[in-house]
Amino acid sequence: PAHALSLRGHGASGGRESLYIASLDDYVADVEHVAATFAAPPILIGHSLGAAICERMLATRPIRGAALLAPVPPSGLMPVAARLAATNPDYLPHLAQMDPGRMSADLMTTLRPFYFSDEVEPHLLADALRHLNGESPRVLFDLSLRLHWAPAQRSATPIFVLGAEGDRISTPDDTRATASHHHTTATVLPGMAHMLMLDPA
Repeated sequence: PAHALSLRGHGASGGRESLYIASLDDYVADVEHVAATFAAPPILIGHSLGAAICERMLATRPIRGAALLAPVPPSGLMPVAARLAATNPDYLPHLAQMDPGRMSADLMTTLRPFYFSDEVEPHLLADALRHLNGESPRVLFDLSLRLHWAPAQRSATPIFVLGAEGDRISTPDDTRATASHHHTTATVLPGMAHMLMLDPA
């Protein structure tokens, strides 16, 4: 069995009114709340921010296993933001203007290459945009301070780290750094971008 959960303030879950102050540990509590309803401990699978939630849990709790897809690197979001600002000056200003309820064609043209490969079909892209959600500034701050990880110990917990060759957010080097931090080897898929789970490849 596989289960997908919606964090507080996201999708149809409650908590939208307090999303602004939600922390990474609040998201961890959401995952634990759902996991407690299962007959057996789950294997955690997280993408991007979701991978950071998994890493937070790996650092503080016994976990059966985890898969980290396009993870935030161990150095946190600050170096990622600095790299994007230096190499793509239009990216951060456009990201700051992003309103999930009003996505202009200009904004989508600028942001699309960072998240979706050219192979993603228009109907999948449109569906993904309908699910776009604002994010907690507190969580982004936590990620900037690298609060999603702690010094990793070699353990029996299996950890799978997956990245995409064309990912400009979590680059292949970022993915490999995460894998190294967890004493494993990264798998980097050819092509594809950050939202690799929506790519036809």
